[in-house]
Order: sequence, then structure tokens, then C-alpha cells
Amino acid sequence: MGSLNRASKALRSRYRSLPSLSSAALDACNSSYFGVSWHGFCSKSRNPNRENVVDLSQYPPERIRNFSIIAHVDHGKSTLADRLLELTGTIKRGHGQPQYLDKLQVERERGITVKAQTATMFHRHTFHGPDATNTEEHPIFLLNLIDTPGHVDFSYEVSRSLAACQGALLVVDAAQGVQAQTVANFYLAFESNLTIIPIINKIDQPTADLDRVKAQLKSMFDLNPEDALLTSAKTGQGLEHVLPAVIERIPPPPGKSDSPLRMLLLDSYYDEYKGVICHVAVVDGALHKGDKIASAATSQVYEVLDVGFMHPELKPTGMLFTGQVGYVVSGMRSTKEARVGDTLYHARSIVKPLPGFKSAKHMVFSGLYPADGSDFDALNHAIERLTCNDASVSVTRESSTALGLGFRCGFLGLLHMDVFHQRLEQEYGASVISTIPTVPYIFEYSDGSKVHVQNPAALASIPGKRVTACWEPSVTATIIIPSEYVGPVITLCSERRGEQLEYSFIDSSSDLLISLIFRRAYLHGDQSDTHHQMSHVCRLGKAQLKD
Repeated sequence: MGSLNRASKALRSRYRSLPSLSSAALDACNSSYFGVSWHGFCSKSRNPNRENVVDLSQYPPERIRNFSIIAHVDHGKSTLADRLLELTGTIKRGHGQPQYLDKLQVERERGITVKAQTATMFHRHTFHGPDATNTEEHPIFLLNLIDTPGHVDFSYEVSRSLAACQGALLVVDAAQGVQAQTVANFYLAFESNLTIIPIINKIDQPTADLDRVKAQLKSMFDLNPEDALLTSAKTGQGLEHVLPAVIERIPPPPGKSDSPLRMLLLDSYYDEYKGVICHVAVVDGALHKGDKIASAATSQVYEVLDVGFMHPELKPTGMLFTGQVGYVVSGMRSTKEARVGDTLYHARSIVKPLPGFKSAKHMVFSGLYPADGSDFDALNHAIERLTCNDASVSVTRESSTALGLGFRCGFLGLLHMDVFHQRLEQEYGASVISTIPTVPYIFEYSDGSKVHVQNPAALASIPGKRVTACWEPSVTATIIIPSEYVGPVITLCSERRGEQLEYSFIDSSSDLLISLIFRRAYLHGDQSDTHHQMSHVCRLGKAQLKD
């Protein structure tokens, strides 16, 4: 036994003396260090005999960090998430598919992240400086990572994810620099009062321009370039600094452990065997299996049948505590019962509901009809199940003379609409006919009354009234381009009914920032900048608007 103790101490000493991990070092020591030493104090996920020994009560809020990864499309978010999962021993290096958290078929085919995914990691951290201790043992931290989409059409996923976080990793491509969703996601995190850690990724690329990207971070976001972490998620360079920065810079969750239970419902999806599985963030108090919980939105009472966290697969623990993010199975059978942004609390207790989320602004509307009229009920069932997992879609029933009974669905953009259609076909085997997408209009009648119209067929002719004005949606957009392309871009925007507002240089290089207004919001724009402008339109076959 004494020899085993000496070997264990020697192994810990070897681990603490590891140098900064480059890609080559990471590959070389993956099997010899991570394959052994991470078992004892990290995720414990590879020891089948200890599968159920995770005691979440050992992680008070001060040893929890909730953070999200935000970036523009293809700046390396999902690859960075893979490397962090590997560094913490949550998944094995080289095993499984790349972009491990992108689980949907549509994500694999399109190469984009559609759904935000959560993974809980465990990491032992050594403090340096004033927080350092003289003890041999160093605390293990529970880290909740949320990988988010990068496309603007899925910004609602990002905003919901940030509600469960106290910090965010802002990833910027070292070659591409700051791009559209870099700006949009930064302001989402900034408005949520999150601690932002800038990461300049893909520094191994030959075209990487670190000085230019650092200047952009300073000029556009007022972020200190010296605080930026330089990494390459592909090669592993610089990744050893990411988790220490998360622990030391991001504050712990602010909840109170001794307060009554309050949980924020972040997301949900339907399982054929368990029913609705809810992803929650415990803001205050604690939750145990067998507890009776109630919904602030519906007042329904449920019994907690299963509770745990994502590791990244569902891992039952029987409990969740303040500041932790996990899942709850409560016997919900209807997707309408799981309302994103709802507050869940202990039954028979009185709590103040959490603020929840802003409602999504739907930019594009399209009709969905079954290819075979007899499949209406099956399509209805599929849409109910899918909207449980995509709360940003609005659904109302409608009928068409040519297509019969169907649904009018609102989406955040054209890509969002295409992905929803694809998921209906792939995940539920639905065969659908979709109508040409339209945008919502506002019509004013001669008596001053106004009506919102999403489908031109819904604009009724009212005897004694005539349409006197119409407003169509527009969006204020920001375009970032090299100055040598400003002429062709302005021409293209003008051809698409864009009106230039202003332009400015964002740094000492040739990058130019242009603000424009576009009519008809087919454009993928920031939803907060949408509004309506008066326009002259008419519906074919009907009376034209007054000149």
C-alpha cells in the first residue's frame, strides 16, 4: 500500500510540473497523463464502477462557473468546445465525431450549429498570486459550457443560453477578424452584463493578422487587447490558458443556496419514453428527485422523476443545487406545458417569478401543408414535438382553397425556415408543402383602423372602407467590408432597396463600417433594429392603394 501511495504522489507531482501544452505536447501526453490522472480528480466519466458517485453537493456556487462560447459562423466555436471537453477528460481525445456537441443531422450536413448544447465539465485548478494556497490539494471546479449557434437566424438560442451564464468566450478568427455576428453576439453578452473573455482563434493560419484583430477588439468593443487569449483549437496551441481564465475572470453564479427553489426553464425537447425533458438553470435553492414542483406559467404541479446534468450525455444525479445547469424529467406529456423562460419552483411555496426571455420577433412567415391531406394529424403531431425544441417558431392553423388545412409558421429568417423544414422531414418523416415566404405588413383603413397581415389572402375587402396606407418591415443593418469593395456593395444594396445612412472606418486598416436601411426584412438582420416604413404596395386582383 505504501508503494501505491508513493506512486500516486509521484504521478501528481509529474502532472503539476507539466509545461504549457502545445499541440505536439498534448498528443504526446494524452495517453500517459490525461488517460490516467484525469480519472482520479476530473470527470470520472470513464470509470464504469464509479458512474453514479458524482456528488453535486460538493460544489457550492463559488466553485461553479457558467459560461458560453459565442462567435461568428465558422470561427471555431464547436472545435474549441471539443478541445475543452477533451482537456477536462469529459470525452476521449480522438474518439467520437468532430464537433461533438453538434448532434442534429442537419447540423452535420450543413456544418453549422443550430441548437445550443450544454456540457458539464470538472477541472482541478491551481491558483497563483493572492489566491494561491499552500495545501497540496487544489479545488475542483464545476464548469457548465454552452456551445451556441453563430448564424443570426438562431440568435434566440444565443440569448437564451446567455441567461444561464455569468461569462462568455468571444471567439474571433485570426484571419477573418471581427464579422457581423461577432458584433451582434458581443452586444447580446454585453447587455446581459456578462464578463467577456476575448479569444483570437486559428492563430496557426498563414493569413492570421493578430495586430489587426486586436485593434478591432479595442476600437469596436473597447476590450483590452492584452486580455485576449491566443489559441488554435485545431492544433491545441494556447488552450492551456482558457480554463484558468474562465475560473479566474468569470464570477460565480449569484444565487442563494438557502432561498426557496427557483429554476429557469432554458430549453426542452420531447423523448418518446420519458416525455418532455427540460433543461434548467437552478437560480436559488436545491432540487431533489421526488420533489413536487410547480410552473409559474401554467400552475401545473409535477413530480420530479429524474434529475441530473449533461456530461455531455444525460447523467442522473438525483439532485441539482444553486448555480448548476442540468435537466429535469417531470412527467410532462404535452409540449405546451414546457414554456421556455418559465419559472419552476417547489409546490406550495411562494416565490417571485424570474424575468424570463423576450419574445422572438418573427421576420418571415410561410405556410406548411401536408403533401397528403390525410396526413394533417401526423404533421400537427410533428410540429408540436419540434416546436418544443425550437421555441422561436410561431404556429397558427390556417386553411387554403388549394392545399386544404395547414399551418402558418413564423421564423426568424430564411435559413431558420429551411432548417425547420429539414428537421421535420429528417426527424419525423413528414412530407410537407411550403408556400413562398412573406413578411408581415400593416394596413390602415379609411376609418383609421389598422390590421396586421402575414398572408396576402387574409387581407379582406371591407364594404365602406378602403386601404389608405401600408407599412412594410425594414431593418437597420450594419455591413463591415474592406474599403476596396465599397462601390460594388453600395450598388448591390441600392438594387435591393437599401438606403445608406452613414459609414465610418473601424480601425487604422481599410475596413469600413456602413449602416443602411433595407425594405422588406428578408434580410437576416438584428431583430432589435426592425421597424415598419410606409410604402406603396397592392395585392393583385384587388383595389390598389391610394396614390
